[in-house]
Amino acid sequence: MKQYELTVLVRPDFEANLDTPLAKVRELITTSGGAITSEESWGKKKLQYRIKNEDFAVYVYFEVTLPADAPLKISNALNISDDVIRYLLVTVDEKGRKALEEAKAREEHKEETE
Repeated sequence: MKQYELTVLVRPDFEANLDTPLAKVRELITTSGGAITSEESWGKKKLQYRIKNEDFAVYVYFEVTLPADAPLKISNALNISDDVIRYLLVTVDEKGRKALEEAKAREEHKEETE
């Protein structure tokens, strides 16, 4: 199973009750054979341009592990969902993530020694 990052933009109408659309996304991931590693809600933000007549969206970020056929199933389901304005599902670049962690560790070490 591969690791993926999924960012979902939920309609701002659901800001007060975010559990309903997120439950659908979580269920979609688990029924596709995946597992959610972590989940973060980034809150309501203004969009750079209008998407489906919306100026704002609630951003939610997931780190997931999925089998090979799951990304297509998830993409197809999120494309027709009324709750989700837009989404981005990408594979995790392990080399890039490791390089970022090493750079952050070097920076912290540098700050400690000063």
